[in-house]
Amino acid sequence: MTDQKPYRPNVGIALFNADGRVLIGHRFKGDGPEIILPGLDWQMPQGGVDEDENLRDAAMRELWEETSVVSADYLGETDWFTYEFPPYDGPQTHRLAKFRGQRQKWFALRFTGRDDEIDPLTPRNGQPAEFDAWRWERLDRVADLVVPFRREVYRAVAQHFAPFGN
Repeated sequence: MTDQKPYRPNVGIALFNADGRVLIGHRFKGDGPEIILPGLDWQMPQGGVDEDENLRDAAMRELWEETSVVSADYLGETDWFTYEFPPYDGPQTHRLAKFRGQRQKWFALRFTGRDDEIDPLTPRNGQPAEFDAWRWERLDRVADLVVPFRREVYRAVAQHFAPFGN
């Protein structure tokens, strides 16, 4: 049963630019439990935490792996949030099939670099690219651009990090 599976430890990143907007990436693949839906294929960077990895370090690693960004300053973080994956009947060998969903801690970071630092297409750390495009967006609008099973968490993140946005 799905409810007996553990949650995958995960970090999410709300990277704010100087105008108070956050970086979102357009997912170009929908694989496994995190399948994307047409028109709802944007999200903020996020990813799994390695065993014994410091959470803030995990957030910086995931941000770099997915966007190439290293120029970012810490602003704050949330408590833990969880969401459930939708039903998945694909191969149980998929890396996420053993989890019921994700347990996430979100980090607010201020981007201190220039936009040309952002490159989501180049694979880094042996990880395939997840995004084929990116843009800056108002944080309070991002929940409407993500798959439905993530919306509640995105709304909570938007409320928590509202002071950093525009």
